[in-house]
Amino acid sequence: MSFHCPFRLSIWLTVSAAGLALLTPASVLPLHAQTAPQQTGQRAALSDSAKTENTAENKPSAESVPPQAAPMAATNPAAQKGITGKAIDKVKEVAKSAGDIFSRVPCLPPKGASKSMGSLPRVANKLVAGQPVVIVAFGSSSTAGFGATSPEFNYPNRLAAQLRRQYPTADISVVNAGKGGEDAPEMMKRLQTSVIDMRPDLVIWQVGTNAVLRNLDPGETAKLVEEGITRIQAVGADIVLIDPQYSPRVNEHAESAGKMMKLLNKTAELRKVGIFPRFAVMKDWHEKQAIPIENFVIADGLHMSDWGYACFAQLLGDDIIKSVGQIKLGVSVPSDVRAYRPM
Repeated sequence: MSFHCPFRLSIWLTVSAAGLALLTPASVLPLHAQTAPQQTGQRAALSDSAKTENTAENKPSAESVPPQAAPMAATNPAAQKGITGKAIDKVKEVAKSAGDIFSRVPCLPPKGASKSMGSLPRVANKLVAGQPVVIVAFGSSSTAGFGATSPEFNYPNRLAAQLRRQYPTADISVVNAGKGGEDAPEMMKRLQTSVIDMRPDLVIWQVGTNAVLRNLDPGETAKLVEEGITRIQAVGADIVLIDPQYSPRVNEHAESAGKMMKLLNKTAELRKVGIFPRFAVMKDWHEKQAIPIENFVIADGLHMSDWGYACFAQLLGDDIIKSVGQIKLGVSVPSDVRAYRPM
């Protein structure tokens, strides 16, 4: 089963009605995680195709406040105090779960995998110089965080928190530019506004899943990704590609998924950019670490759970930190091994 955060929408609605000004999950994290305009209404902007990455049910809107909550709180101070206390306890419980999510199922790196993501010189040089670092997480619904029980559990926020812990004096911003249902054709249309205009130092581009689900030509996707890499490199940003996830829905298209991953790796090697093999990492969780799929994929058979996002972000962050450390120590990474090799 998936390990979901005990956080529930109802407690926030009740607290709001009670007049308690609680912080949002993003604001309590020690980071500068931002959300791109495209993320607004991410769960409403679903793909028309029944086979796209964003076909799971929409969750209830946070705007729907129980009408009886406000009068009750206003006329009963004792009830208000009790509700407030329970809400604070719930916030503490959520914060604790964010910190100990791996205590139940450890997040371990794949065995025998190469750990060289490659060179991230722009990020490293900015950290050394004490300059602000801007990271753009570009992708579809698994970047936006569909399936997570709270924004704090999506991978860009988890990654931002990890990098802030590693570099406590650095000004690190992570912009979530994920938009559900998209793949390379749609992403290229907003590459300028969602990515390049952010003046990124690092772009983490998650791509290919919806192309697999739609049976799009992997070769055409690879051409668009190469074009996008060229445009991003023109502004001097480092790049890391993220391939599709290992999940039942993707595995139904095994041949297409295999071609997609092969072409993305070839593109990364050709353009000398990093690639994190998400599919292979998640497959290792299941086949070598004996973690049930339902522990890291939600019931729709496609999107990742809180634990899945958290472990993915942890391993990605570890590789970013290692790559930055190599540059800071003056270690030269040969161009022919800069692409993170899949297992």
